Amino acid sequence: MTGICTGRVAAVTGAGRGLGRAHALALAAEGAAVVVNDLGVTADGAGASGGPAQQVVEEIRAHGGQAVAHTGDITTDDGARSLVTTALDTFGRLDALVNNAGFLRDRMLVNLAEEDWDAVMRVHLKGHFLPLKHAAAHWRAEAKAGRTPDARVINTSSGAGLQGSVGQGNYSAAKAGILGLTLVAAAELGRYGIQVNALAPAARTRMTEQTFADTMAAPTDGDFDAMAPENVSPLVVWLASADSAGVTGRVFEAEGGRITVMEGWRPGPTADKGARWTPSEAGETTRKLLTESEPARPVYGV
Repeated sequence: MTGICTGRVAAVTGAGRGLGRAHALALAAEGAAVVVNDLGVTADGAGASGGPAQQVVEEIRAHGGQAVAHTGDITTDDGARSLVTTALDTFGRLDALVNNAGFLRDRMLVNLAEEDWDAVMRVHLKGHFLPLKHAAAHWRAEAKAGRTPDARVINTSSGAGLQGSVGQGNYSAAKAGILGLTLVAAAELGRYGIQVNALAPAARTRMTEQTFADTMAAPTDGDFDAMAPENVSPLVVWLASADSAGVTGRVFEAEGGRITVMEGWRPGPTADKGARWTPSEAGETTRKLLTESEPARPVYGV
């Protein structure tokens, strides 16, 4: 280990299991003190237990690291605010926020209940916004007091947010929304010493091991486990560190041993008549432009 995060304090949401747990352990291994947030709910968001967060805290402490559990609901204003105050009260500072918490309620669109849409939006999108808001408010106050922070926010999107996923209209929309939130936050908060980036990971978690059972299965022959969540965490650790200076407003895919810089929506083939098109002209021109464009990427599950 290099100690790349020595002296820094990171808060990780949804850190009791899966990717969040891997991120928390990796940050601690690189010297960070970690606020381990988790409600301890089931894969669809039911129930609550402080056990998963506390177990990760004990793992970190057993290896000589510093950690504290936070079991507040970060989709509420009070819960998100207390995540930040827990870091400040326990460790005296906050340097990085890793927004990771989430769950699934998958249905085809015509079968998707309004409450399942709202629940996924609340946990993924609102659960990113509120911790980001309260962390940013703290860092902005620090900057205005002449103590400009070296702060980092790492948001968690998904391939479903980048290109859609059949049966996951609520999840895909929420994860796409996180990308938009990331871009706005990076633009607004840079002046206060805050960098904001997003990650679209592919890994084996409670949310993926059943939905994508074949691709997420662990190898049985000792080969490299490409879907292990621990493969994603090194990029998270680097983005949370001071070494990532100057990197903001970017989206990355991470899977196995692969890191990809995503380039997002960029102008492709275009045509300008200089006047209003008729519907037929617009259709004919659009057909022509599509033949000149890159083929659309397939939607997950098709």
